[in-house]
Amino acid sequence: MKLTGLLALSALLGAALVNAKHTSNWAVLVCTSRFWFNYRHLANVLSIYRTVKRLGIPDSQIILMLPDDMACNPRNAFPGTVYSNADRAVDLYGDNIEVDYRGYEVTVENFIRLLTDRVGDEMPRSKRLLTDDRSNILVYMTGHGGNEFLKFQDAEEIGAFDLADAFEQMWEKKRYHEILFMIDTCQANTMYSKLYSPNIIATGSSELDQSSYSHHADSDIGVAVIDRYTYYNLEFLETEVRDTSSKRTVGDLFDSYTYEKIHSNAGVRYDLFRGGAEAARSRLLTDFFGNVQDVEVDLSKNTTLEEDLLSLSKTIAALHRKAAEQEATMKNNATSERRAQITGQKKTQFAKPLTDDNWWTKKILGATAVAGCAFLWGLSSFLEGPGR
Repeated sequence: MKLTGLLALSALLGAALVNAKHTSNWAVLVCTSRFWFNYRHLANVLSIYRTVKRLGIPDSQIILMLPDDMACNPRNAFPGTVYSNADRAVDLYGDNIEVDYRGYEVTVENFIRLLTDRVGDEMPRSKRLLTDDRSNILVYMTGHGGNEFLKFQDAEEIGAFDLADAFEQMWEKKRYHEILFMIDTCQANTMYSKLYSPNIIATGSSELDQSSYSHHADSDIGVAVIDRYTYYNLEFLETEVRDTSSKRTVGDLFDSYTYEKIHSNAGVRYDLFRGGAEAARSRLLTDFFGNVQDVEVDLSKNTTLEEDLLSLSKTIAALHRKAAEQEATMKNNATSERRAQITGQKKTQFAKPLTDDNWWTKKILGATAVAGCAFLWGLSSFLEGPGR
């Protein structure tokens, strides 16, 4: 007797108990510069924003911090737009942009509170990083910096130690699975030099005492429109990572960095990542820049679910055995009847069962349906919570 429904349910129950690598991807994209002459920094971050949205990360899982609105600046010759290329083929601002922190909300304090979730109950969900220990996070920052600091709006600075301690708080509070940290600023590599928390891959645009250079300017806009490091990251992502099925890795991206293109020594750091350089380099780019659809059931929240599923599986197995025994008995009886007819012996009359021959099969299917309903109820109860 083929019990395909039972086998399918068993496979489903088994899969539910397997931990996924990670269940969500988030992006924290931060521009720290204001004023018109820093147009390129806003274009940098909006370019990354466009890429992660193209690869499926929804706005509900992107935190965008913009200290100035270049699109509405009176100097903008193309009002309501932001471009990162001189041919102005793609408007990065467009009609579908969600800015979470704007203007003077972009501060060091708000950035650290965002990472560590040290915010009040009045903070709307759209301004919170609602991650957990199964979340991968892309943290991208751009602006003006120096040796172990990054300026925020020419008014304050965040230091390398501040950033390192914020990431450590995130790790202790189980707020991330893995982090890809990218920074485009002068002396950028010094900003990740103090990191000490696990599962972090870091990369920057320039070494100590090196500047980060712009790629090109738009004569009509009147200023540079993108930095070289960000430009070549985007070039790789746009040409090599066309959708979430891409197999391009972090190592492939980092290998594309050259001094001839970036005009500075882009840096990478693998030592914090479990498994070291080999494991870090093998990570797919879509593990940070793309969306994922994995679902994880946290059975630790309710110990009775696992017990109920185990009990149901045992019940189904018992019914399976009984059905097999019943089927064997019926086959033996039928064989005896046929032998009696052939030899002319008096045929033994067997009492007809009160139920039809498929009674056990129906009981198994019924138990399977009950198990499926129980599993779905349990899954929905754990996934239930405030919407993002």
